[in-house]
Amino acid sequence: MLNEFKAFINRGNVVDLAVAVIIGAAFGKIVSSLTDDIIMPMIGKIFGGLDFSGYFLRLGEIPADFKGSAASYADLKAAGVPLLGYGQFITVAVNFLIVAFIIFLLVRALNRAIPKPDAAPAAEPADVTLLREIRDELRAKG
Repeated sequence: MLNEFKAFINRGNVVDLAVAVIIGAAFGKIVSSLTDDIIMPMIGKIFGGLDFSGYFLRLGEIPADFKGSAASYADLKAAGVPLLGYGQFITVAVNFLIVAFIIFLLVRALNRAIPKPDAAPAAEPADVTLLREIRDELRAKG
């Protein structure tokens, strides 16, 4: 079993996957920053100063010993108050759409940059080959 595990780990696919995960995590941080620090503030400015990440519905009571702003999503969440953070969901959904679009553009660019090899002509079915040989023999006799 140990030898099988070594063979599995030494395959190129596992190493490629590990590199992809690491690069994906770093890329995710970049996209999160792009969304949180650039795109969402611009969207908020366009829609009248809205900060989507602060939109939430409180689903439970605020603890008596709560110190912080009752209007702050981060403070309430840190205090363990049950919240429905739909603004945060909107921000994460925008993050996802940005990542998906960028990956689409990358794959599209790679597909255009890497030339596809010419497809080999499909092999003729055996019955067509046999009929062709029969036809050629009949022509040769006649």
